[in-house]
Amino acid sequence: MDLVVSGAVFEWRGPSPFHFVAVTGDAADEIREHAAAATYGWGMVPVECRLGATAFTTSLWPKGDAYYLPLKDSVRRSEGIAIGDRVTVTMRVRAR
Repeated sequence: MDLVVSGAVFEWRGPSPFHFVAVTGDAADEIREHAAAATYGWGMVPVECRLGATAFTTSLWPKGDAYYLPLKDSVRRSEGIAIGDRVTVTMRVRAR
């Protein structure tokens, strides 16, 4: 299952800042259908992603009816992404 999602990059401030793109609507529903076969606990869903020329792996964080896609610092730096930028990410859920 390949998904293409777009959204604005936002920052969550905690003990250390994290940067995310929210995955909502039909894309979140489709991920939810496959999550049970992939999650490794706490609802985290491992994914393979591509943003621009950069490929990376991470895990989606469940948040209400959405998932938050973390953007690693190395990905943001290599693609020149800042908070508020709108990005498009292609992702695939990784089965266990």
